[in-house]
Amino acid sequence: MAKWTPRHEAPEPLEGPVVATITGGTVIWFVLFVVQVPFYGWFADRDLTWWVWTCLAGGGLGLIGIWYVRRREAALKRAAARESHGDTA
Repeated sequence: MAKWTPRHEAPEPLEGPVVATITGGTVIWFVLFVVQVPFYGWFADRDLTWWVWTCLAGGGLGLIGIWYVRRREAALKRAAARESHGDTA
Protein backbone atom coordinates (compact mmCIF):
# COMPACT_ATOMS: atom_id res chain seq x y z
CA MET A 1 0.00 0.00 0.00
CA ALA A 2 1.45 3.36 -1.00
CA LYS A 3 2.11 5.97 1.63
CA TRP A 4 -0.36 8.83 1.45
CA THR A 5 1.20 12.27 1.21
CA PRO A 6 -0.85 15.44 1.57
CA ARG A 7 -0.73 17.72 -1.46
CA HIS A 8 -1.32 20.94 0.47
CA GLU A 9 -0.69 22.38 3.91
CA ALA A 10 -3.19 21.86 6.67
CA PRO A 11 -5.45 24.87 7.32
CA GLU A 12 -4.95 27.05 10.35
CA PRO A 13 -7.00 26.00 13.38
CA LEU A 14 -10.27 27.86 13.82
CA GLU A 15 -10.32 30.40 16.60
CA GLY A 16 -13.53 31.81 17.94
CA PRO A 17 -15.44 32.31 21.16
CA VAL A 18 -14.07 29.11 22.69
CA VAL A 19 -14.91 29.93 26.32
CA ALA A 20 -18.49 30.84 25.40
CA THR A 21 -18.87 27.68 23.33
CA ILE A 22 -17.63 25.40 26.11
CA THR A 23 -19.70 27.25 28.71
CA GLY A 24 -22.82 26.93 26.58
CA GLY A 25 -22.25 23.22 26.10
CA THR A 26 -21.69 22.73 29.82
CA VAL A 27 -24.91 24.57 30.64
CA ILE A 28 -26.79 22.35 28.17
CA TRP A 29 -25.41 19.18 29.81
CA PHE A 30 -26.46 20.39 33.28
CA VAL A 31 -29.90 21.44 32.04
CA LEU A 32 -30.39 18.00 30.50
CA PHE A 33 -29.36 16.41 33.79
CA VAL A 34 -31.77 18.55 35.84
CA VAL A 35 -34.61 17.88 33.40
CA GLN A 36 -34.06 14.11 33.60
CA VAL A 37 -33.68 13.77 37.38
CA PRO A 38 -37.45 13.93 38.09
CA PHE A 39 -37.91 11.01 35.68
CA TYR A 40 -35.17 8.88 37.25
CA GLY A 41 -37.67 6.14 38.13
CA TRP A 42 -38.81 5.92 34.51
CA PHE A 43 -35.19 5.58 33.37
CA ALA A 44 -34.49 3.00 36.09
CA ASP A 45 -37.50 0.89 35.06
CA ARG A 46 -36.15 0.69 31.53
CA ASP A 47 -32.49 0.24 32.55
CA LEU A 48 -31.59 3.61 30.98
CA THR A 49 -30.13 5.43 33.99
CA TRP A 50 -26.89 5.85 32.07
CA TRP A 51 -28.63 8.70 30.20
CA VAL A 52 -28.96 10.66 33.43
CA TRP A 53 -25.40 9.97 34.53
CA THR A 54 -24.00 10.75 31.08
CA CYS A 55 -25.50 14.24 31.33
CA LEU A 56 -23.96 14.73 34.76
CA ALA A 57 -20.58 13.51 33.51
CA GLY A 58 -20.84 15.86 30.52
CA GLY A 59 -21.49 18.77 32.85
CA GLY A 60 -18.58 17.82 35.11
CA LEU A 61 -16.20 17.43 32.19
CA GLY A 62 -17.51 20.72 30.85
CA LEU A 63 -16.43 22.43 34.08
CA ILE A 64 -12.93 21.05 33.54
CA GLY A 65 -13.13 22.25 29.95
CA ILE A 66 -14.11 25.77 31.02
CA TRP A 67 -11.16 25.88 33.41
CA TYR A 68 -8.84 24.63 30.67
CA VAL A 69 -9.93 27.01 27.90
CA ARG A 70 -9.92 30.03 30.23
CA ARG A 71 -6.32 29.26 31.21
CA ARG A 72 -5.41 28.69 27.54
CA GLU A 73 -6.95 31.98 26.48
CA ALA A 74 -5.17 33.83 29.30
CA ALA A 75 -1.85 32.25 28.28
CA LEU A 76 -2.40 33.25 24.64
CA LYS A 77 -3.14 36.83 25.71
CA ARG A 78 -0.03 36.92 27.89
CA ALA A 79 2.09 35.60 25.02
CA ALA A 80 0.63 38.16 22.61
CA ALA A 81 1.26 40.99 25.10
CA ARG A 82 4.80 39.78 25.69
CA GLU A 83 5.41 39.58 21.94
CA SER A 84 3.99 43.07 21.33
CA HIS A 85 6.34 44.53 23.94
CA GLY A 86 9.33 42.88 22.30
CA ASP A 87 10.14 40.74 25.34
CA THR A 88 10.79 37.20 24.06
CA ALA A 89 12.03 35.73 27.35
